[in-house]
Amino acid sequence: MKQVLQYASSGQIEIADVPAPRALPGCVLVRTAASLVSAGTERAATEFAAKNLLQKAMSRPDLVRSVLNKAQRNGALSAFSTARSRLDQPNSLGYSSAGTIVEIGDGVNDLRPGDRVACAGAGCALHAEFASVPRLLAARVPDENISFDEAAFTTLGAVALHGLRTAEAKLGEVIGVIGLGLVGQLTVQLLKTAGCRVIGFDPKNDRAVLASSLGADAVAVSANEFGDLCRQLSSGYGADAVLITAETPDSGPVNLGAEVVRERGIVVAVGTVGMELQRPLFYQKEIDFRVSRSYGPGRYDSAYEQKGRDYPIGYVRWTENRNMQAFLGLLERHKMDVKSLITHRFDIENAHAAYELISGRSREPFLGVVIHYGEDAAQDASWRIIRNAGRAVLSKESRLKIGVLGAGAFATNTLIPAIKRGGSAELTATCAATGAHAQHAARKFGFRYSSTDEREVLNHPDINTVAIATRHDLHARQVIAALRAGKHVFCEKPLCLTEEELGEISACKSETRDQQILMVGFNRRFAPMIRKIKEFLSDIREPLAMHYRVNAGPVPREHWTRDPETGGGRILGEACHFLDLLAFLAGSPIVDVHTQALANSGRYGDENMVISLQFANGSQGILSYLANGDTRCSKERLEIFGGEAVAILDDFRRLELIRHGKKRVFRSRLRQDKGHRRAWEEFSSAILNGREAPIPFDEIVRTTSATFAALESRRKGKAIALDMSKCPGCLQC
Repeated sequence: MKQVLQYASSGQIEIADVPAPRALPGCVLVRTAASLVSAGTERAATEFAAKNLLQKAMSRPDLVRSVLNKAQRNGALSAFSTARSRLDQPNSLGYSSAGTIVEIGDGVNDLRPGDRVACAGAGCALHAEFASVPRLLAARVPDENISFDEAAFTTLGAVALHGLRTAEAKLGEVIGVIGLGLVGQLTVQLLKTAGCRVIGFDPKNDRAVLASSLGADAVAVSANEFGDLCRQLSSGYGADAVLITAETPDSGPVNLGAEVVRERGIVVAVGTVGMELQRPLFYQKEIDFRVSRSYGPGRYDSAYEQKGRDYPIGYVRWTENRNMQAFLGLLERHKMDVKSLITHRFDIENAHAAYELISGRSREPFLGVVIHYGEDAAQDASWRIIRNAGRAVLSKESRLKIGVLGAGAFATNTLIPAIKRGGSAELTATCAATGAHAQHAARKFGFRYSSTDEREVLNHPDINTVAIATRHDLHARQVIAALRAGKHVFCEKPLCLTEEELGEISACKSETRDQQILMVGFNRRFAPMIRKIKEFLSDIREPLAMHYRVNAGPVPREHWTRDPETGGGRILGEACHFLDLLAFLAGSPIVDVHTQALANSGRYGDENMVISLQFANGSQGILSYLANGDTRCSKERLEIFGGEAVAILDDFRRLELIRHGKKRVFRSRLRQDKGHRRAWEEFSSAILNGREAPIPFDEIVRTTSATFAALESRRKGKAIALDMSKCPGCLQC
């Protein structure tokens, strides 16, 4: 399918052929008929992308600080590589569209194929021929007489409608609107429908004239004129409320709103504007300043948007989806005129011209810019697969033929480069839920084809090895499917999120009779400095005392990794790494786990914890996993004592080995090496040479079980002993 992409490094717009998505659970797959280009939001993104590196740095000093902190902790080369990879990623543009449903995902029961819908959301309602849209970001178009062009305005209509609700605009009130772009023009019409007297202001005369034709009681093209009109139409008191629908970093519109509003009036920022408030203006009138958040309640709530958990109407009357429905209802009753707002239409093949227009380079006035899509898009599996032409299929059986599930930051920054540098793999297919990401990874690393349907990878006869780097809740199902398809499997941690899933994987693995290797990406045990420690400790025959301090830093509560259903939380999602490493260094399985959360950790919630570990050979380990430290400090520090020897590892960049008064120091100044490449090399070598798996499967099971025990211990507030009878083949029980 065709999709509009933009590259953050250069600002280049590309009309790319990418795999079409599939209907994910809780989503509908929509064939797009029309999408609306947001002159404000998308122009701002385009202008930022077009800046050179210095200009980007000057406009986003927060990102510069992040890169510098990463360079200090991880090394300059690591930081540079990560930053460059992020700039290479294509951005999917668009967030307001309309089209026809062609497929229904699991869990969607109130829509069906053939329904016409309006779609919302960045990353969902894209400028693309097909889009997978979460149910609550799609609203059925109620009337066949509403054109797709009109329905494509629904997202912006919901933004304007939520602005009105935030301003508490009431029948008969005088309301000012600053900024008469698309959202401003929609706001004017909505206010008139609500029975308000409306005064519009925009320095562009043509937009002021248009607002007047659409019902504004008065319009102004200067700030002074706007203030005079607000006083005249309100008997000298000032406007009851002012909505700022402009798009500018300047704070002038907000302070102008304070000047023209009455005492105890309301000023609402709907657009992205500067908010350096002049306190005397707001203080003397006791003005209520508010920020309207996008389409309404539910926005940025993953439980609502991604999981489809609607808010009860008795508690939240106007959610973002109900705002979308309300706007479509106004279109149905001919209360809104959006056709007059459309100034340009472009076919998807000529979408470049739309961005030339909104950037101002064409020097042509515009307002509503709509992209149209062909009606004859393919209806078969070719939607979802893009093959790289001209690349011969290698027939040598001595190579791994790789399919990668997932094309996010970890996959493209770390896993796939490690696979490619290994040199013994044929990169066959990459698959991601987002076609743009799958296609970008395929193009960047030289995969033969890309897809958005994991079945294309799991069932492909040319693929003998599957690497899984998707979200954590998908791992177990994909591991089982890959094993049953006869593939070797490399799965990024964690292996799974529940004990039930672990049991299913173990049962499936036993069915393969060790003919297929299953490995989890516990890469730290393969790091060069860890191997030096392991060798250093090899002749010690007494228990070890180990302390692993992880300065993990906070993760926002809404981040998917902290969602118990999607990411599993930080113990399952990341602490498993450290449990595996300590068990590897102890040379013995974990038999007892006691997790204690730090009391009164405030905003860090359950991210601060100390996990005490006891190993079968008597070794003891303490894992301090902390989110409340300064992230400029090193992330990981490991200290090991035993046999009159000490090993100290600082962030995989400095290692001290001390024994008998002698100290050896090893350094890695430019980058960390946490063992990703070595882990993959040993995995691939085991497959090609018929050797045992680099990490025995029963060790993976023990580490995963210990991680579940750590979670249970935190929940119950007591130590959890592991049942070693469930660990066949244990080395030192």
